[in-house]
Amino acid sequence: MGELELIAAIQRALGTPGGRVVRGTGDDAAVVRSRPFAVTSIDTVADGVHFDLATCSPADVGHKALATALSDLAAMGAEPGEAYVSLALPPAFAEADAIEIAGGMAALAERTGTTVAGGDVVTAGALVIAVSVTGWADSADELAGRDGARAGDVVGVTGQLGAAAAGLVVLGGDMRTGGGDGSPHRLGRQGEAELVARHLRPQPRLDAGRALARAGATAMIDLSDGLATDGRHLARASGVAIEVEAEALPLADGVAEVAHATGRDPRALAIGGGEDYELLFTISSERWEAAAASAGVPLTRLGRVLEGNGLRFAGRDAADLDLVRGYGHL
Repeated sequence: MGELELIAAIQRALGTPGGRVVRGTGDDAAVVRSRPFAVTSIDTVADGVHFDLATCSPADVGHKALATALSDLAAMGAEPGEAYVSLALPPAFAEADAIEIAGGMAALAERTGTTVAGGDVVTAGALVIAVSVTGWADSADELAGRDGARAGDVVGVTGQLGAAAAGLVVLGGDMRTGGGDGSPHRLGRQGEAELVARHLRPQPRLDAGRALARAGATAMIDLSDGLATDGRHLARASGVAIEVEAEALPLADGVAEVAHATGRDPRALAIGGGEDYELLFTISSERWEAAAASAGVPLTRLGRVLEGNGLRFAGRDAADLDLVRGYGHL
C-alpha cells in the first residue's frame, strides 16, 4: 500500500468529520468554524518512551495518543473540538497496524465529540504520534488555568489514583511471582486486567473539567506525570503551597495489592506513577458542594492551599512522601 492509499484508508477509519469542519482531511489545511475562544494543545507519544508495542496493541496506542492530548483540554475546562495527527511510522510498520491506530483514535473521538480534522504521515526510525487538539469556549470565564489557586482554597482530585502506575507494573511481569516477601498476591486476573486497562486506555475527564471550571475551580491540572510532579507545577504557577493529607489519597482498587506484591508503598506508587489523567484542582470551600454535585465523578478533598511555595504532604510518613517525584520528560 502506497502513501496515498494508506492516507485514504486512515480517512475511512476516522469516519465523517463533525459539523464544525468545513474542510478536513484531503486538503492542504483544515477549515473549521470558530467560536470566541480556541483552546489549543499538543502532545506527543513515542514507542519505548510512552508505550511499548510489545505489551499494547496499535488501537491502544491510537487511543492513548488522542486521550493524552484531550486531557489537556479537560484540565482547562474546554469543550473538545478538533484533533490534528502527525503519524511517524517505522519503515517496516504494517499498514493494517497504522489503520488500527486510526481506529483506536476514531473510537475515542466519537465518544468525546472530537473530530480528527487533518494530519500527516511520514517515515521515521520509531513510531511517534503527535496530536494537536483544539477545544472551544464561549467565554474566558468558562476556563481554568494553573495560576489561580489562592491561600484558603480547598485542594481536590477527581476519581482515584495509582491505577495506571499499577497497571504498568502488572504489564512488566512483576506480579507473576507474588509478593515481595514471597507470599502470593491476592489481586486475581480480573483485577490485573482492570489495572492494565487503566494504563492502556486512559479516559480524559472532559465533562468533569468543564463542570469544575464552571463551578468555580480556581486552578486545575491533569495528572499526567503524577501528583508528585503535577502538584508542584500547579503550586509554582499559582505562587502558593499545596498541602495534601497523605491519608486522604483515593487509591484505586488493586493499587495496594500491586504495591505490596512488589515491595512498594501504595501511596508513593500512586503519587509518583503518573498517567492517571485525573484532574487536580483548587476551589473555594464555599463552592465545593456545587462542584461535587456537578462533576459527574467522585471528588476527594485532598488538602488545602497555603501561603508559601511547593507541594508538601501532611500526616503519616509525610516526610517520605515529600521525597517522591513523578515522571520527568528530560
